[in-house]
Amino acid sequence: MAHISGVELPRNKRILIGLTYIFGIGRTKSKEILAKIGIDENKKVSDLTIEEEKSLRDIIQEEHIVEGELRTQRILDIKRLMEIGSYRGDRHKRSLPCRGQRTHTNARTRKGRKR
Repeated sequence: MAHISGVELPRNKRILIGLTYIFGIGRTKSKEILAKIGIDENKKVSDLTIEEEKSLRDIIQEEHIVEGELRTQRILDIKRLMEIGSYRGDRHKRSLPCRGQRTHTNARTRKGRKR
């Protein structure tokens, strides 16, 4: 069972999809990592050799910010926006959409239930 960055990758999935279970790695980054190592995208996670697993783990830890470190960085970025008083920071404080969406109707996910 492949264990990378504190995440157990699902054994029955292709490695291209399995890597996306790690927070901070999507399909594009997954393809880049696999191309760099030279692993076939269609290979299953359960078919990985120990060497391939080790090289995957090394590249992800050395070259990419993933999981807890990325979550912390995102939170600090939002706090910085709120502290400097930017428009986006103000929208975050008020729990409103900060990318220009309309709020007269919709935006229920961000605003919460109607009162």
